[in-house]
Amino acid sequence: MNKPLKPYCKKTIGNHQLRPESLAMSYGYDPHLSEGAIKPPIFQTSTFAFKTAEHGAAYFRKSRGQALADDMSDPGLAYTRINNPNLEVLEDRLTLFDGGEDALAFSSGMGAITTALLTFAAPGAVFIYSSPLYGPTEMFLKDFLPKFGIKSISFPADAPADEVRAVFAKAGEMGEIAVVYTETPANPTNAIVDLDLCVTLAEEAAKNQTNKPIVMSDNTMQGPIGQTPLITSGLDLVLYSVTKYIGGHSDLIAGAAVGSSEVIARIRSLRTVFGTVPDPHTCWLVLRSLETLKLRVNEAAKNARFCAEFLRDHPKVANVRYLGFLDDQPVKKEIFDRTCLAPGSTFSFDIDGDQQAAFRMLNNLKLIKLAVSLGGTESLMCHPGSTTHSGVPEELRKAQGYTDGLIRFSVGIEHPDDLIVDLKQALEAV
Repeated sequence: MNKPLKPYCKKTIGNHQLRPESLAMSYGYDPHLSEGAIKPPIFQTSTFAFKTAEHGAAYFRKSRGQALADDMSDPGLAYTRINNPNLEVLEDRLTLFDGGEDALAFSSGMGAITTALLTFAAPGAVFIYSSPLYGPTEMFLKDFLPKFGIKSISFPADAPADEVRAVFAKAGEMGEIAVVYTETPANPTNAIVDLDLCVTLAEEAAKNQTNKPIVMSDNTMQGPIGQTPLITSGLDLVLYSVTKYIGGHSDLIAGAAVGSSEVIARIRSLRTVFGTVPDPHTCWLVLRSLETLKLRVNEAAKNARFCAEFLRDHPKVANVRYLGFLDDQPVKKEIFDRTCLAPGSTFSFDIDGDQQAAFRMLNNLKLIKLAVSLGGTESLMCHPGSTTHSGVPEELRKAQGYTDGLIRFSVGIEHPDDLIVDLKQALEAV
């Protein structure tokens, strides 16, 4: 069911267009609807009362897409698995930074990804994806979906244009291409996908099949401050683990999909069936986080540059995969300059040694936390090959550019001098 535009969803003052960081404070919410409360209360309820039996009937007609001409345009709320005031305010605000027409919130990032992919899945459909992806996503595309007759084919995230084009051609021979799925920058290698090329190839594929492939990208690693693919490249959908930068405090689990109204409407129907909606309190926590998103991301990005420069010059570090160091990679830099806004604050580096050398550094950290996840206020490190991406076969990981000493570093907002001191002393253990 599409949400009607509310009178308090205004993005301008006169002819002046308000910025996302300003709208994140109030967009989609009227304090006078909640006793004047400046912040939305938590609507901790599973169900909502109808005014009349006719009202309830009209609500469910509209939810099925069978509204009558004289039905109310906005039938309100019925059940929190379908909609809730906290959910609706959050979804309105999730559109702001990405420039999306509509958005959906989910109970986790994987809830968002799997629900979106399954919306466009059918036996015989072909999914093209970039590799590497977040481990569970890659397993879902490579191992799970084929059990239901859905075909998949991948291309390396940093593959040259002719190689990507060849994969699209082969996919077209396999059947109708339903989805082009990317993750860029790739987690954890920071390889960059040319999103403009993917959109162009999807449009070319559409000429030879019934429907245009849906182009979607996991924007968790960069967005929505460091990258806005809906705006810059014309993607249909971006997906998030809201747990990461948008949530930003390592105290919630949530996901999101932002994109065109048409694509979001199709996914919304399946989300209602799957029940992959976040609870009201989680929605309230994300609303809190959106207000400081730009401040947190920019501060972490400053710290990341300090840390990346220190690691680049350290004799025990073989390679630093930081997107601010692309001057010696002209092709990758051209794509970065065209599609990204900033290098971000999560990157990987390779210890000059084996897995045990990487473990020795990790085990010697004092300030930086040894934990999976990324995008929180605190700095985190992990060894993806033995944790988040351990489910990806070793030979595939090596083909994707992993080394035994690869460590992922999510830089937080601590004082940069303190982070450097911790890096220096931890590396002494290598």
